[in-house]
Amino acid sequence: MATDAPTTKPHQRRPDLDELYCINPDGSRNTIHPADVRGRYQTRKKLIWTILIATYLVLPWLRIGDHPAILLDIEHRNFFLFGNTFNAQDFWLAFFVLTGIGFTLFVISALFGRLWCGYGCPQTVFLDGVFRRVERWIDGSAAARKRLQQSGWTAEKVLRRGAKWGIYLAISFVLSHTLLGYFIPVRDVVQATTQSPAHHPTAFVFALIAMVIIYFNFTWFREQLCIVICPYGRLQGVLYDADTINVGYDATRGEPRGRYAEEKRGDCIDCYRCVAVCPTGIDIRNGTQLECIGCANCVDACDEVMAKLGQAPGLVRYDSQRGLEGGKRRFVRPRLFFYIVMFLIGVTVFAFAASERTPYELDVLRQRGAPYTIDNGVVQNSFTVRIFNKQPDKHTFELVLPAMPGVEFTAPIRQIELDSLANQKLPVFVRCKEDGFEHGREVVFEVRSDLGVQTSKVPLVGPNKK
Repeated sequence: MATDAPTTKPHQRRPDLDELYCINPDGSRNTIHPADVRGRYQTRKKLIWTILIATYLVLPWLRIGDHPAILLDIEHRNFFLFGNTFNAQDFWLAFFVLTGIGFTLFVISALFGRLWCGYGCPQTVFLDGVFRRVERWIDGSAAARKRLQQSGWTAEKVLRRGAKWGIYLAISFVLSHTLLGYFIPVRDVVQATTQSPAHHPTAFVFALIAMVIIYFNFTWFREQLCIVICPYGRLQGVLYDADTINVGYDATRGEPRGRYAEEKRGDCIDCYRCVAVCPTGIDIRNGTQLECIGCANCVDACDEVMAKLGQAPGLVRYDSQRGLEGGKRRFVRPRLFFYIVMFLIGVTVFAFAASERTPYELDVLRQRGAPYTIDNGVVQNSFTVRIFNKQPDKHTFELVLPAMPGVEFTAPIRQIELDSLANQKLPVFVRCKEDGFEHGREVVFEVRSDLGVQTSKVPLVGPNKK
């Protein structure tokens, strides 16, 4: 597709550091139409985006053993993650997962700025990798899109808008139902889409809300999500330092700007190409800004212009502030060390906690009602033994009750077979004579399985001796 660099007019509004370029002075929306660009970073991004989009779409369909590779079944409080099974009692482990992701982003940000935003964030991946591709295919180049937006509602515009919005709606439908497949089995998602919404009201409402949000976001809201809502972009000010690699402009080399034919100018010919390709509408020559997502569009655009002029690439490049100023970038620095140490502490604690996680749960609870009963001089304590299989496959469990002098055990069921993430409650009655009852005496419940042996001690309760 042909590139398009708009001609800058004297009265044309230029991005600055005082106002958001996506907002007009009167408060209305200034729609940004980034021009097309080619280059090494675009090739890398397209490859990464293809892998990420394919992973997102395929992952709910993958199965490991008898369970999905990833399934967050909130309704039944069962969670499957690449062959591992978890239940609600394991939810506390999510704290370490979230903090681990957080400190990983901190390390990435301290080293490479908003690399995640430009290459891996779903907002960027789907906006630039899917929706804007459809827009370019239907509406044409940036100049053609601007003309179409500013034109009246002709038959051509109605046709193009209808086709584009219809495709956007279909893509939103696929993305929302794929998202639903991470929370309920994908076979149920397929069944729900072919039946009346009344049969699956919760799934229908979830998918509908998700589809509306996705459609609204990628059709209209777009870069405003990164600028107005996303908290990660706001954190960059405290995560950056002079050695963080960002997309930057080499002012020493580029200034003073001037037209190609002018003498005593820097390498920047003020062609405005770096601004034309920016998806958030900033001028990278104004320095590091909140709106910059590190996508490298301006890097490829500027390198392309430099190549045509026979000048060295890198006027706009990935570099640190110290590097752009001619200094030597430091890799090891206090904040980076702190982030890495905190990340390693979290990984260590998580590894220890995960290693202590039992393959099945054994809970012994007193049955509801009176804590004990007395019948013909016999004290009875009633218990419920709950066994929960946390493994991804079926296992057999055996309840073993100890031989205790003066104590009689009654357990109707002593051996059970449980499917993955299934549980069963076993009633157990413990009786002893009232005149021989001892306060504080403990009963040991033992469960044996090929997964190991677990025990639980419970004290008996009864009447106070006078």
